[in-house]
Amino acid sequence: MGKRVRIVHVINSFAFGGAEAMLCNLLLRTDFDRFEPTVVALIDDMSVAGPVLEAGIPLVTIGMRPGIPDPRGVARLAFHLRRARPAVVQTWMDHSNLIGGLATRLATRAKVVWGIHHSNHLPGITKRSTLMTVNACARLSRRVPTRIVCCSEHAGKLYAERGFDRDRLMIIPNGFNTGAFRPDPSARIGVRNELGLGAGATLVGLVARYDPFKDHGNFLGAAAVVKQKFPDARFLLCGGNVDRNNAELMAKIESLGLAAHCHLLGPRKDVARIHAALDVCVSSSVSEAFPLVVGEAMSCGTPCAVTDVGDSALIVGKTGRVVPPGDSAALGAAVIDLIALGPEGRTRLGIDARRRVRELFDLGAVTRRYEALYTELAGDAADPDAAATGTDDVEQEGVEEEGVGAASAVRG
Repeated sequence: MGKRVRIVHVINSFAFGGAEAMLCNLLLRTDFDRFEPTVVALIDDMSVAGPVLEAGIPLVTIGMRPGIPDPRGVARLAFHLRRARPAVVQTWMDHSNLIGGLATRLATRAKVVWGIHHSNHLPGITKRSTLMTVNACARLSRRVPTRIVCCSEHAGKLYAERGFDRDRLMIIPNGFNTGAFRPDPSARIGVRNELGLGAGATLVGLVARYDPFKDHGNFLGAAAVVKQKFPDARFLLCGGNVDRNNAELMAKIESLGLAAHCHLLGPRKDVARIHAALDVCVSSSVSEAFPLVVGEAMSCGTPCAVTDVGDSALIVGKTGRVVPPGDSAALGAAVIDLIALGPEGRTRLGIDARRRVRELFDLGAVTRRYEALYTELAGDAADPDAAATGTDDVEQEGVEEEGVGAASAVRG
């Protein structure tokens, strides 16, 4: 076996999210005969890191705090990278692109790959710190990264318009694990039993954390429209902060007369089971790049009604319904249309949806595209052992090794 390509993945944290899920999926399918991956999380949130740790993939945390710029975090990351001696550093979100890119340039000659997993940065919703970070990355995009991988066509277009180097932008879509996300007839009965519903109850779902970008108000407005046509329909909502302790969410539900029709489940680890139980999956977002939840539901054979944001329409194709964002009446009408197809019609549409995901967004094929990129860049890179002693030094005085917290032992 030849020398493996050392790759360090840098991500903000392992909180629930699309970029985090895609990184986990990629790591678990890595060809360990060819690649030697390690992971750095800037923030100590390990909510979805379990599979990575169980696989024995090295993971360390830097100890930064959300929303608080900390130059010491850059120094700690640079110190870690100098010791890791990677050929490639892959960063996964806007903040880790900036922090990881700068730390890499300070410490090594490794090739830098930025990851873009967002698209619209909407005024009044996007945090000011995020806007500043994206603007800084745009200015640095011609000097820091070798490639900028966008998870959607829409994100690539918008980031190019924001000033990112078009010559370095490329598209690798998110992929879906159609083995884990698959039709499951038993889930339909099991979830309805959990909710106290009959086996034939119509169940419409939104799987999303409570976040302005996900626009739960739009979903609830659509639910109110659906309820007028189908009074017995029920609406399942799950995700972070989606429970009855969320006063703002509960006020919206009660104002629309939906209290008896909504089931709030909070975060769930059995998302595949939830998707397989739904009659219709809804994505009501005002902004997305490449929503994993849509492809996951389609993989489970569940037709989707989505807003036309990011690459949602591209993912769904003709297997679901697409409406403008922020239009609850249109979204409700789309859900009504799918319910009216009946079980047989939705099953046929779900078969087409799953086939589309397998043909266009297979996780194995997406993984091979990332690995081909890393192989190409590693072939162009200088010897990482030599790179660590190059001229791009970082001052190490005062940077303690204890500043980097180990979350896993090195893979055997």
